[in-house]
Amino acid sequence: MAKIFLYRANTSRNVLEAKCAMTSWVQEATATHFLPRRSNSKHVNAEGYRYPANRRYVTKLLQNLGKPQPKESSINKSQKLMLYNEIVEHSHPGCYFVLPLGLRALEKLTKIIDEEMQMIGGEKIAVPTISPCELWKKSGRWQSTGPELFKLEDRHGQMYCLGPTHEESVTKFLASLSLSYKRLPIRVYQISRKFRDEINPKNALLRGREFEMKDMYTFDIDESSAKETYHTVCHAYSQIFNRLNLPYIKVEGDTGNIGGHLSHEYHLQSTVGEDTLLTCNKCSFKSNKELVGDKERSSFCSLPEKECELKESAGIEIGHTFLLGTKYSSVFNSTYFDKDGKTRLTQMGCYGIGISRLLQASIEVLSTDKQIKWPQLIAPYQICIIPQMSGFKSEEFFKLAEDMSDDLNTLTYLNREIVIDDRIHMTIGKRLYEAKRIGYPHIIIIGEKALGNPAIYEIIDTFLDKEPEFLTLEQLRDKLSTIITI
Repeated sequence: MAKIFLYRANTSRNVLEAKCAMTSWVQEATATHFLPRRSNSKHVNAEGYRYPANRRYVTKLLQNLGKPQPKESSINKSQKLMLYNEIVEHSHPGCYFVLPLGLRALEKLTKIIDEEMQMIGGEKIAVPTISPCELWKKSGRWQSTGPELFKLEDRHGQMYCLGPTHEESVTKFLASLSLSYKRLPIRVYQISRKFRDEINPKNALLRGREFEMKDMYTFDIDESSAKETYHTVCHAYSQIFNRLNLPYIKVEGDTGNIGGHLSHEYHLQSTVGEDTLLTCNKCSFKSNKELVGDKERSSFCSLPEKECELKESAGIEIGHTFLLGTKYSSVFNSTYFDKDGKTRLTQMGCYGIGISRLLQASIEVLSTDKQIKWPQLIAPYQICIIPQMSGFKSEEFFKLAEDMSDDLNTLTYLNREIVIDDRIHMTIGKRLYEAKRIGYPHIIIIGEKALGNPAIYEIIDTFLDKEPEFLTLEQLRDKLSTIITI
């Protein structure tokens, strides 16, 4: 590395030489430490092994697996697991860093939601996060939303808010268009950061001040068409949660501050949840308790009291749908021209999924106290390969692990889904414990049998909690061919 020399004399020549030396040092330091390496470059791990940069190695992941487990008894299971395994890291009240493993899972979850929204004709847009107060005052929500609405003032004295939802902005935009009935229905959605000034942010991503959310806004010609759209989006939500294999429950919900005349909520039942759900096993009644209030049981359950099996449970809300009618289109004059050329108001709906909350809620309901269990589709990596520890023929074992990674990476659905645990100074047992803890769905161990003829590899399916299997490479490829990735 170039050295920087300090000169006593402040001559122009010395200053120039010092600047040149500094420039040389900055260029070299930048090239060495900050710029992306070429795919054919080599890294060296603690044991001196060299490997190409396009492979994934545990030592190159941004995580500190040696950190102590959180001891706070007040935090929930998923929060402990996510902090302990470097999925997220606390920044300040209500806000978290989402680290590389967590972000990979979040991006996969987002991709699933994108696919299902676009399957029903959703068009993705980006809406400004900052909304002018005039829009919110016009809808009446500037006052009714209360102190949880982040409000700010610019240098010109104009008031704005950080939008927790965007009914006002999107409706105003649609109102600016000259729409024919032939153009409807319109289904637009966005995925972006939202903000809410929670009085008591807690439980990491379950209740924060900043969160990732998908919100969709639909516009139809009449109430009948709007209801059809409503059921279409509800079905898409069910598809999303089914693809994740989540035990969700759909209940009637309160329209609340957003408004409308029909609403449903999607929940994962968990003691961590802050909503109280009422369900009857003998009839189809499912509702949020706040919607029922103090009503008599007979007003919502058709069965006699002795036969009614009404139960209360706590739920984490992961999705919400609203049939809005003309609540916003009438305020912002969102209209279209019908067949006769007459101007009519659009019938609206809005639909939300808390993506970052869904990520943690999935971990909360699927995992054990000691091990993360991801919805298989969104696991950060599908496979972790663990070679024999350093010692007898360790170079051969390590090469077998790399060759297997290269071989499996040729399968399109496994490309970039494989991590090699190259910490060969640690025992297989210790690395296996940590791999299970992080939640890799499949763990392959390159043990002594891998040097046999034929070579035999141990594979552990943590997703299905199966007993370890011992397979040849061909059998291994066949087994892994059943993995579904996004």
